Amino acid sequence: MPGSGSGLSVQRCLTFTTGLVECLCFAGAVFGWASLVFVLKEEGYFSSLCVNGTGVNGTHILDCAGQDEQFSLIFTIASFMNNFLTLPNGFLFDRFGTTVTRLYGIFLYTIGTVMVAFSTSALAILLFPALSLLAVGGILFLMTNMQVGNLFGSRRSTIITLYNGAFDSSSALFLVIKLLHERGIALRSSFLFLSACSVVHLLRTFFLLPRKLIPYPLPDNYTYGITCGKSDNRIGEVAENGDAQKVEEVPLNKDASAKQEKSFRDCLLSRFFMWHLLWLSVMQLRHYLFIGTLNPMLQRLTAGESSLVSQYTNAFAITQLCGVLCAPWNGLIMDRHKGKPRAEGESEQEVDLRATVLSLFLTALQCLLFSICASTPYLPLQYLTFVLQVLNRSFLYGGNAAFISVA
Repeated sequence: MPGSGSGLSVQRCLTFTTGLVECLCFAGAVFGWASLVFVLKEEGYFSSLCVNGTGVNGTHILDCAGQDEQFSLIFTIASFMNNFLTLPNGFLFDRFGTTVTRLYGIFLYTIGTVMVAFSTSALAILLFPALSLLAVGGILFLMTNMQVGNLFGSRRSTIITLYNGAFDSSSALFLVIKLLHERGIALRSSFLFLSACSVVHLLRTFFLLPRKLIPYPLPDNYTYGITCGKSDNRIGEVAENGDAQKVEEVPLNKDASAKQEKSFRDCLLSRFFMWHLLWLSVMQLRHYLFIGTLNPMLQRLTAGESSLVSQYTNAFAITQLCGVLCAPWNGLIMDRHKGKPRAEGESEQEVDLRATVLSLFLTALQCLLFSICASTPYLPLQYLTFVLQVLNRSFLYGGNAAFISVA
């Protein structure tokens, strides 16, 4: 078909670009919680929990520990739901494919934004389900986008880590909402706009993504999406020549025919997976603890000075934008062996796994430095803490996704 090659290239570039925008602007918004908390406090959410107290020198102060506990609890529940539902969401993705999973994710995300939009100080309880829905819907956006890396062969790990970096950077969305709020744009208007953006997510689901899954390695002449001019519109399973291309029959790697594929249970119970899960869980818990307690920590270090809290909250959110810039470094580290000849008898999977060692070591080192800075009660040092946090978070999630894809 004349010109079909360039058409496929344009479609894949559009899929990649729109996926990057989706992850960058929507997927990980919930992790910008500190910026939204600042706005919610100004709107009087849970303000009834603030009580008059007495300071050390006998002065009267407003003790808002109860309010901070509620905001921390909201983020804790959202983080728990985000991780607890990962396994069933993964099953949903494997069993029903991209379209069904994304429709489910878009529904959750839209309901979450609508609930925040119509919450008030009197209906602050709506924030509990709303943030959980935003977290789960957002991670489904990321989950369904990471397979786009399969379209780009040797740059697969780079694409996966780039998307994870964009996911990290999307936490700056709540900073934008905070800045708009300071300029008179109502919180409700901002979240209703996010709800309306679901139309874009739907269009992308049907036109720029497969109905099932993108296989790896990618078959020749692989096509996906709704294709004009074809009588058979089975999405993601029709090759360019019109022959059905069964996704599940594509081997996972070139050595698959020579190896007996391990069962899901064997992989799940392997020491390799268990140690990696422990490694990921410890560092992820550290990041969740930092994000969930950032606002009260800044309140304590600034002695409650609102302008300073706002300044450091903005600085934290701005550094999150750099996540999309940091993540590809990790991908390049993991892809550095691509195109080089393998040693005799060495499989591609073994080469890929060996390439992850440096990435995992750097990630652990970053987390150690980040934890030391975050634990030091010195306000100016928190600027360095923010930089280390976004760098480590980008390496952690991007590297984890790439590692799981090759392990």
